[in-house]
Amino acid sequence: MNDIRQELRHTIAEQLRVLAADAGVDSKSIDAAAVQLEVPPRPEMGDLAVPLFPFARVLRRAPAAIAAALLPRIDQALPGCTLEQAGAYINVHLDRAALGSAIIQRVLQEKQRYGCTEELSGTRVMIEFSCPNTNKPLHLGHLRNDILGESVARILQANGAEVRKVNLINDRGVHICKSMLAYRRFGNDATPESEGIKSDHFVGKYYVRFNQWANEDADAEAQARTMLQQWENGDPEVLELWKRMNGWAVEGIWETYRRTGVSFDEVYYESQTYRAGRDEVLRGLEQGVFFRHQDGSIWIDLEPIGLDKKVLLRGDGTSLYLTQDIGTAIARHRDWPFDRLIYVVASEQRYHFTVLFHVLKQLGMPWAESLFHLAYGMVNLPEGKMKSREGTVVDADDLIARLEEMAVQEIRSKGREEEVGDVQATAADVALGALHYYLLQVTPAKDMVFDPKESISFNGNTGPYLQYSGARISSMLRKASVDVPQQGLTDEPIDAALLSTAEEWDLIKRLAEFPEIVGLAGRQHSPSIVTGYLYDVAKAFSRYYHDYPIAVEKELPTRAARLALARAVAQTLRNGCRLVGIPFLEVM
Repeated sequence: MNDIRQELRHTIAEQLRVLAADAGVDSKSIDAAAVQLEVPPRPEMGDLAVPLFPFARVLRRAPAAIAAALLPRIDQALPGCTLEQAGAYINVHLDRAALGSAIIQRVLQEKQRYGCTEELSGTRVMIEFSCPNTNKPLHLGHLRNDILGESVARILQANGAEVRKVNLINDRGVHICKSMLAYRRFGNDATPESEGIKSDHFVGKYYVRFNQWANEDADAEAQARTMLQQWENGDPEVLELWKRMNGWAVEGIWETYRRTGVSFDEVYYESQTYRAGRDEVLRGLEQGVFFRHQDGSIWIDLEPIGLDKKVLLRGDGTSLYLTQDIGTAIARHRDWPFDRLIYVVASEQRYHFTVLFHVLKQLGMPWAESLFHLAYGMVNLPEGKMKSREGTVVDADDLIARLEEMAVQEIRSKGREEEVGDVQATAADVALGALHYYLLQVTPAKDMVFDPKESISFNGNTGPYLQYSGARISSMLRKASVDVPQQGLTDEPIDAALLSTAEEWDLIKRLAEFPEIVGLAGRQHSPSIVTGYLYDVAKAFSRYYHDYPIAVEKELPTRAARLALARAVAQTLRNGCRLVGIPFLEVM
């Protein structure tokens, strides 16, 4: 159907340009993208409708007159379609048998490639996400960042882009020194092993401890800044403590990545890039792009972009986040010249990236025009906002463990232990599906509230419901392969004319839309488009499964057609789940 939509748009645009030429008017604004396709309000009106209102001003004719003139020009050019005028619209009735056969066969032949497009073929996209600090473990906010970045990367790859996923470990700065200072003062040489604590949690405990101490001792903050200067000056004792604690933090963080299915092609470390950023700032100072303040700090005037002034290097010579981001961006383009670099970072950092992009342009980096900030909203709990300094964040590992426990309870409450087999492994997949679906179903820019209990439900708009739908289809197909081994269970063409119900046609149209959904999600960098589509497909199949016999249909040709349709639905669900990081389950 995606192919039919494209052909329809191109054909109509071509003939509209001919009408414009005949009328002696400019047709530059008429292209395939300008042709809108709608779904009529009633099925009897057709499968698609083309409104001609957008072209009335260009062609200087009434929309209904345009439709009347256009219809005979495109009627014979679109085989497999029946066209009719309805006022200012042209309604399109598709050949259901031909489309049904083509779509089902395409899904079953392309298998895991179904849904992929070539929209971004030849494009190199680098995407940065996660970027944890090594003073604390990952929390719920990180989880939204991680799956958003991972999912967008997969969607862009599905659209033909060459994608490179990168991470930046923020392993230096005053916040890191705070954990180090608290450990030196209160740690007594303890280790994660000696206390039986996951290593990143162990480090995070001292970040919380520092802030408790700072509330009691006004000198604590100054001591942390002094330690940062010692670190940047290469103090051996400070560097040794830094390596030890960062090693613990990174080890624990990577364990969480493995648990959530997140991976990276390249990892950068702030400790390795901040000096390059500092050198670039000094170069910009020499060129007159930046200016030095009387306290020795270096600034940029942001008046050209409607902002104030921004410090790039402190008076004591130490770096800021912005300093190292300058060096990191330049290193990345040198390492892997990209056509676009996407930063997946919370919306509260919009100012930071506005400044960063401007600074890079002022430094003469032409590729700075290709930088994009994919801003996402905050994640809160029903009880309110999280605060890492106070130790009130929702720890990622604890949340996943809680979801797994809830999944185990759900499986056992439904008496599914024997069907599932390995309850713990299945519960881990269900927990991941619940987490990722819930975090991605909201448009990235929006703030959201994460409700663990709601996310793990096997009913409603949730990941487990999607997984259960896939498992139910898989179970039916397994049983059918035993009862009637060949009927509808091979890739051989079936008689799609037998798929004549409204529910079957609805499913076929939905399957046909999948490549267009993948393309739209890629253009908008929004996995929520995919999650919404998957939920609609799962609901539509559930209604169909409830109302019609499929594997037990007595007429063998009809059974074969329905089983083939079910296989196509399962394959599409599997492909879509992979794009949004949801494990597809054969049993549940």
